[in-house]
Amino acid sequence: MRVLVSGASGLIGRAVSALLRAQRHQVCSLVRDPARARPGDVLWNPASPLMSEKIVDFDAIVHLAGKPITALWTAKSKAEIRSSRVDGTAAIALAAAQAFLQSGKPRALICSSAIGYYGNRGNEELAEESASGSGFLAEVCRDWEAATREAELAGVRVTHMRTSLVLDSQGGALAKMLPAFRFGVAGKLGSGRQWWSWISLRDAARAFVFAVEQERVCGAVNLASPNAVTNAEFTRTLGRVLHRPTLLTVPSFVLRTFAGEMAEEMLLASQHVVPKRLLEAGFCFEDEKLEPTLRKLLT
Repeated sequence: MRVLVSGASGLIGRAVSALLRAQRHQVCSLVRDPARARPGDVLWNPASPLMSEKIVDFDAIVHLAGKPITALWTAKSKAEIRSSRVDGTAAIALAAAQAFLQSGKPRALICSSAIGYYGNRGNEELAEESASGSGFLAEVCRDWEAATREAELAGVRVTHMRTSLVLDSQGGALAKMLPAFRFGVAGKLGSGRQWWSWISLRDAARAFVFAVEQERVCGAVNLASPNAVTNAEFTRTLGRVLHRPTLLTVPSFVLRTFAGEMAEEMLLASQHVVPKRLLEAGFCFEDEKLEPTLRKLLT
């Protein structure tokens, strides 16, 4: 298959592109900077429409691009977080719809989304059919997923990969946590009772490729290990793997004071997500339990 990947330079994008190539797919990137383009890549300025003729020869598009959400949220950064996801996805979906009606390709549009869709839900188990929640991230995720409507109406198979905390020692949230844990100054966040759903980078990449290849995978898909943990359990487990103490607690009010809404929705929110549709489709996780996964990554 010929697959076009946006966000190919990001943590997940690099892993997905490498795995697609390892499985003999032809991979090209959707890039903004002509200096970074390789033969076969598609140049696109997100401020302009994406021309359908640029993508008519691709069997699938994997759309991963979006502004990182881990920086402090200001009115400006929130607008950029939203625009980079909603507007970019809408442009790609429209081009995919036009190309599909012309040539029957691309047949699949696999889009990143996030478990922020569900909001703060306490101990509720969240499958793909669970209702969306409240808050900034939930609103962005709803609009992000709705932005693919043109492609769906045209007959393109659209999949929304609701991604949880992606674990990798070289990047993402885990890499940012490691210095504090290694210095022995880490601890649970707030009560520690909030559920943290997670997935290894390896399984995240495998799930994206699975969605590209399997026509029965469509709609919302929870990208999370079957074994979510609480923040307190995550903290204890990571400390145990690193042989470091985790006796401290970071009070909720401190997190809210320094990180505001971002802390409320990303660090203190509870989301016990289950990957119902992946399991029903026959996907097999290689990293199901947190401690063995962390040991593979860190030892």
